[in-house]
Amino acid sequence: MKNIDHEQLKDFFSGHAEGDLVSWPNQLKLMDLIGVTCSEADELIMQSGFLPARYQRNRHMISITQQLQLLKSRVAVVGCGGLGGYVIEELARLGVGRLRVIDSDVFEEHNLNRQLLSTITNLGTSKVAAAVSRVTEINPAVKVEPRQVIVGRDNGVDILSGVDVVVDAIDNVKGRLDLEQICHQVEVPLVYGAIAGWFGQVGCIKPGQGTMQKLYANWTAGKGIESTFGNPSFTPAVVGSFQAAEVCKVLLGQGGLLDERILSVDLLQMQFDDIPVQ
Repeated sequence: MKNIDHEQLKDFFSGHAEGDLVSWPNQLKLMDLIGVTCSEADELIMQSGFLPARYQRNRHMISITQQLQLLKSRVAVVGCGGLGGYVIEELARLGVGRLRVIDSDVFEEHNLNRQLLSTITNLGTSKVAAAVSRVTEINPAVKVEPRQVIVGRDNGVDILSGVDVVVDAIDNVKGRLDLEQICHQVEVPLVYGAIAGWFGQVGCIKPGQGTMQKLYANWTAGKGIESTFGNPSFTPAVVGSFQAAEVCKVLLGQGGLLDERILSVDLLQMQFDDIPVQ
């Protein structure tokens, strides 16, 4: 960030802040006045003890210091489909400053029933491109790093190095097992999610815990039960939201994580079970 005239900054806030909030139109004025990006403006505003007004509904659970911490965080979301679309949307609105979005796929017609980023007009286009476009529309302070690749053991360390948390939003067991191993290698927590019909699972796996290995100990080959049960619109929204909450807690170092346990979600009977995995 360029050198900032702090007296100029102080004068700006005295004339443009409403209490401790800086509205979006006034943030645009600040960006133009001192020649900074939206992300840099967010940082300056919060370092000065103010809050960009678009985060004001976070403030009773997230302090300005914590909001700044989110801005400086980097999260990788592996998969930009059913789960990933909701996770990306919610983390961007939360104010996580760096999102590395990873998916090799393009949108197809069968994605339209449940994938937040899919639309009639972007059928055939890449999911990571849609993620970049969507995040830019809702929170331009968030920098999106698109990777149109499949993450595997051959490239995973390079792709996932340097992030604070990895989110599993993929749809096959082998990929999840590989992802757990890669996260162990790069020493970052993995927020796991899986969906099938009315059902879902969520967990938070710290490096070395091997929760996936235990959970899928009897798996031999093929996809999970989602290939049989399918997925409606609401299951990925619920499970993706739980994953976003886990990511927030990891980044801020607060709350109780789904650590060495899995939350099992049954939306048909509206039942939630906390299952130890040790």
